[in-house]
Amino acid sequence: MRKVVVVLLLLSPIPLFVAALFMGSYGVPAYDVLRALFGGASQAHRVVVVDVRLPRVLLALLVGAALSASGASLQAVCRNPLVSPYILGLSSGAAFGAALSMTLLPATFPVQLSAFLFGLLAVAVAYFIARTGDETPTVSLVLAGVITAALFSALLSILQFLTDPHRLSAVVYWLMGSFGRSDWASVKAVVVPIVGALVVMFLMRWRLNVLSLGGVEAKSVGMNVEANRGAFIVASTLASASAISVCGIVGWVGLMVPHIVRMLVGPDHKVLLPLCITFGAAFMLAVDTLARCITDYDLPVGIISTLAGVPFFAYLLKRTKGGGWR
Repeated sequence: MRKVVVVLLLLSPIPLFVAALFMGSYGVPAYDVLRALFGGASQAHRVVVVDVRLPRVLLALLVGAALSASGASLQAVCRNPLVSPYILGLSSGAAFGAALSMTLLPATFPVQLSAFLFGLLAVAVAYFIARTGDETPTVSLVLAGVITAALFSALLSILQFLTDPHRLSAVVYWLMGSFGRSDWASVKAVVVPIVGALVVMFLMRWRLNVLSLGGVEAKSVGMNVEANRGAFIVASTLASASAISVCGIVGWVGLMVPHIVRMLVGPDHKVLLPLCITFGAAFMLAVDTLARCITDYDLPVGIISTLAGVPFFAYLLKRTKGGGWR
């Protein structure tokens, strides 16, 4: 049964990828969708399928994989099941960096670089606040993440207050989390950093099993704990910040998906991390497809993910009794 679940999770993006190309507020006959992919449809249908739907679908897959893998890695590194890029303040920091680049920094300054730097700063601040001596208590880390997220949210509010009103609406809509402005330029901007970060996490995934045991146990088997933690934090920050820089804040995906996969296949990160990548991509694509089909308007995907994530977080908090790694 477990093997069947593993195969289904691995293959889950494929049927959703196909379905997403055929679904949308603008109706395109199924035959014309296939023709558009191979250059045989009308100009209008080619634009809808190739220039609008296809980059949006690919971006949703990349973002879902990035956030889910980052969440799984950070939960193991921090030994805390309640940690995610959103909870740890990484999302707020990266969002502030991206918004800062979009509004005040020169146009030549890459949005992804600004998001990465401030996302990394947010994680560093949370670690600094939570750390006591040589240890980082699990509950303290969650509370430090809340403090860090509040800090960067306040800075983001100041930035919005200072932004030209003509540009403010675009920033506010972007912060809700949406793939509505997806294009091929967005895909090209993040595909290398996201895929690169995912490859690093995938190749090192077995080390997460050791890190999740604790610093003393990891050192006892000869592992350089700080170097490995740093590698996973940088890779997770790069993946998450790149995702946030193109779609805004999409919360709770990095918390929900690793726990769902862990409940289905167990805690072994050699299996867990690859499945988080594939199922996270499928989950994000399913949510985005729902967001663009549920109404005639392009509902921000961040709203749906948050509505799903809040009760899940409440359930998880009750299940773990607010404690640490289980």
